[in-house]
This record gives sequence, structure tokens and C-alpha cells, in this order.
Amino acid sequence: MSEVLNTIRNFMEKEGIPGRDGYELAASGKAFPDGANFRIEIAGVERASTMEAMIKESHKRNVVIHRAIAAVGGSTYCDAHELKDMAQMAKDENIETIMTVGHRKAWDAGAKESCTSEGQVQGPRHRGSDNISYHIADIMRSIDLGFRGFLVYDEGVLFLLNKMRAEGLIPAETIFKFSVFGGCGSAAGAKVVESMGANSLNPVCDVSRPILSSIRQAIDIPLDVYIIVPLSFGGSFRAYETPEIAKVASPCYLNLNPVHLKQTFTCLGLQRSGMKILLKKKLKLPQLSWRLWINMRLKC
Repeated sequence: MSEVLNTIRNFMEKEGIPGRDGYELAASGKAFPDGANFRIEIAGVERASTMEAMIKESHKRNVVIHRAIAAVGGSTYCDAHELKDMAQMAKDENIETIMTVGHRKAWDAGAKESCTSEGQVQGPRHRGSDNISYHIADIMRSIDLGFRGFLVYDEGVLFLLNKMRAEGLIPAETIFKFSVFGGCGSAAGAKVVESMGANSLNPVCDVSRPILSSIRQAIDIPLDVYIIVPLSFGGSFRAYETPEIAKVASPCYLNLNPVHLKQTFTCLGLQRSGMKILLKKKLKLPQLSWRLWINMRLKC
């Protein structure tokens, strides 16, 4: 058996994929263009009012927000005026914004299987060419309104978007973040996602540091790493581990969410006042973690 494993692992190495997870936890040796190891990412910026509340709270707490994941409920529900306001606020504050658009599988009237426990294992990939075209049309709408970053969780859609970008149908500066809902948790999967044109990758929430290290060895694009995880994703708390995560995963975006997020959403729903409360809770987390990270000489 050891000979078989050695053959497999040697072949993986030949293909640029570590044959083992990175148990040595070697320093990445890579960084953002400005030399930073990590940046802060805040998800759930649903509306223009929520963007405004996040910016005010970040000023109040003296926390730099580098990236926002916007309109997780679907930008389709935002009118053009609201989306333009969000884009302008983000530009003024130098916040890279990743827009989450419709059309999505849950909106597909025929997607009955996705409502079952076994069907959900298939993930959120689109059914049929019609739904892919609807989804990309919503991306084009957001591009027209000023956005240049988008969340992607379907490899087929990523393939098409990358081709459209290469041929000038989408602005060349547009970036694509491959979502945690894409289910990538290995160096091999990460290499495929990078080869298809993703500009950053959110691996599954429970990957270990050795796995993150192996992923980093295989690809160059930034990794988007959950540090404080909602209960709906397992409720992990990795703030004390963050310096070591950034060491092996740099360059990386750090995503922090209240551990009780699932209950918070249940309680507050999608009311705008509830969104603002949630954003304030999220902005508290990087402030509390910041001193620990800086003391351990992480560069932001």
C-alpha cells in the first residue's frame, strides 16, 4: 500500500499539487502587492443603508475594512439607485466589494431536488442554460451600476465569466471570488478553481492549517479564510490561531462572523435595523482581535 501511495503522491507533486498536507506549516512566502499578509473581509452588507452603517462603525472602532461581501440575499432585490449608492460609498472608502447576485438555484421553480436532504448535498450549482444566462445577466446589471467584483459558486459559470472577461464582454478589471459554497477543500480543487479564472478562493470553513498550507503551495491567488464561524457552519473560533493561519495562507482575507449568527438571523430576519445591529457586532470582532494579531507581527 505504501508503494501505491508513493506513486500517487509523486504524481500529485509532478502536477504541482502537494502529495501530503503541509504538516511542516512552512511560511507562505507570498503576500499582497503592498506586502500585507492579511486583509479584513466583512460579509452580509445587504443594502446601501447597511454599507453606510458598516463604514460609520469602522470609523468609530478605527478598523480598516478591505473587502465587503454585498447583497447576500441577492442584488436583484436592490434597485439601481441603491446599488449605485453602495458602489460609490465603497469607492470613496476604498473597500473592494464582492456582489452576490441572483438568479440562484433556490429561485428556480423546478429545483425540487434541492429541497431534500440528499439534494442539498449537490450544492447551489445552476440547473440548465436558462438559469445560467439569468445569473450572468444580473452580474452584467451590477457591472453597469459600478461593481467589479462578484461571488461565484458554480464552476460552469466561472468558466463562462472568465471567457467573457478575456473577450472584453466583461471589464478586464472585474474579479471573481469562488465561494465557500463551492465546497473546495484541497490543493487539487484549488488549482482547478484558480485555472478557471478565480481571483480569490474561500475554502470550506473547517480546513486545518496543514491543509491551508498545502493549498497555498499549489496556488497564488488570495485565500478567504473564515476565522470566527457562524453556527450554521460549525461555530469554530480561530482568532488565537489566526497568526499561524496567516503565516501559512498569506495572502489571505480574514472573515469574522458572530458565532451565534444563525440565531441572530432567525431573530432579526432581513429587517434593515437588524442588518445594522448585525454589522456592528461583526465590526467588534476584528477590533477585539486586532491587537493580538499586531502583537504577533502580522502585517495588514
